[in-house]
Amino acid sequence: MTAVSAKLWKSGALRAAVLGLVAALVWAMWGADAWHERAVTRVPTGITAITPQAQLQEGAYLARIGNCAVCHTAQGGEPYAGGREIDTPFGAVPSSNLTPDPAHGIGQWSADDFWRALHFGKRRDGQRLSPAFPYTSYTHVSRADSDALFAYLQSLPPSRRANMPSKLVWPFNTQAALAVWRALYFWPASDAPHDSMASLPLETQRGAYLVQGLGHCAECHGARGPLGGLRGGQEFAGAVLPGTPWYAPSLVNTAEAGAVSVEHTMRLLQTGTTGLQSANGQAVAQGPMAEVVLNGSQYLRDDDARAMALYLQTLVPAAPTQERASAQAQAPSKTDPKAAKLYEDHCASCHGKEGQGQPGAYPALAGNRAVLMARPNNAVLSVQFGGFAPATAGNPQPYGMPPFLLTLNDAEVAAVLSHVRSSWGNHAAGVTELEVQQIRRLQAAH
Repeated sequence: MTAVSAKLWKSGALRAAVLGLVAALVWAMWGADAWHERAVTRVPTGITAITPQAQLQEGAYLARIGNCAVCHTAQGGEPYAGGREIDTPFGAVPSSNLTPDPAHGIGQWSADDFWRALHFGKRRDGQRLSPAFPYTSYTHVSRADSDALFAYLQSLPPSRRANMPSKLVWPFNTQAALAVWRALYFWPASDAPHDSMASLPLETQRGAYLVQGLGHCAECHGARGPLGGLRGGQEFAGAVLPGTPWYAPSLVNTAEAGAVSVEHTMRLLQTGTTGLQSANGQAVAQGPMAEVVLNGSQYLRDDDARAMALYLQTLVPAAPTQERASAQAQAPSKTDPKAAKLYEDHCASCHGKEGQGQPGAYPALAGNRAVLMARPNNAVLSVQFGGFAPATAGNPQPYGMPPFLLTLNDAEVAAVLSHVRSSWGNHAAGVTELEVQQIRRLQAAH
């Protein structure tokens, strides 16, 4: 111990700091969990609330709109048997087996065990779960819905597929690290509605419940800190998905994906496209969002889809800020003859010479916020790897866009996108060859 530290220790300042750190670690490891769990066991089961058959049907519906099978099914594997790797900045986390197999699945779990996993993020044996399983959102799921989900999962054919170990790097793969993370970022939801929700109409409260809970929209659309926790107040601010170049746009800014119409939002959730031309262009779900629509949100009941759309509209400020669009609206359009020729040769036949598109088929590019966002990631990916909307009951034969990866090089992709973003009244920043190259490489690695 140095003379300075010895002096501090004797003065009590260093001792107080050390004791404070120890107390914080003890709280993170045991105190926070004990405080959280004190209310978990007091929540009554919802099993007797409805008939077994009705509960099973509701559980199947909830599992479908929550996209449970997507994450818990490996490519080519048995449904709900786990094995799909969930990318995080700290390593991949394979999803677990949710079938009722007693050895590898949840066959020995009780409804209480399942509720504890959803609401509190702990396994049956008490081990803390990685937040790659989004219990930070599922904590909002009600006990009755948790029990319905459990009843449905218990009705599935059991699979003997063994769970795979986590690929998180040290120390993020330790229970101690998870305890600290939970102490920083996780607090189980209360059964009572938050004050800001209690004043909303019941239909909008239902939408908030679905968006924040089973829909777990913030898990993709939320901005995160260096340790992967959602930033307070930025749960829907937009974010690049971990391990991929795909950008989940902001749900609070109408310049990105903020809801401008309840009807448009409902149609997008249920069919994968607004099917309409508007001031923000025809919206089409692509990439990870297309997967969400295909496997989940297209099955939303009309009342639930409307409730979600109503709540999403409340996220947009009364006077939404579009600083970037406003600042660039003054910038003069610049036309590169070579880029204009590329657009004419490869794009105009579908999207129109003036970017007007074809209603119901190919979206307009003039004024289309999907191609004007500050991050050009999704536009680059659509040009390089193709743009494909999901085939849904409401839009069974969607029009697609072919990939141009083998037709246009990185410089040409950058040029044609820069042309689109600065033509027909569009005033977005150009795209560089380096940006295209980085996005392509990250997608190829993924």
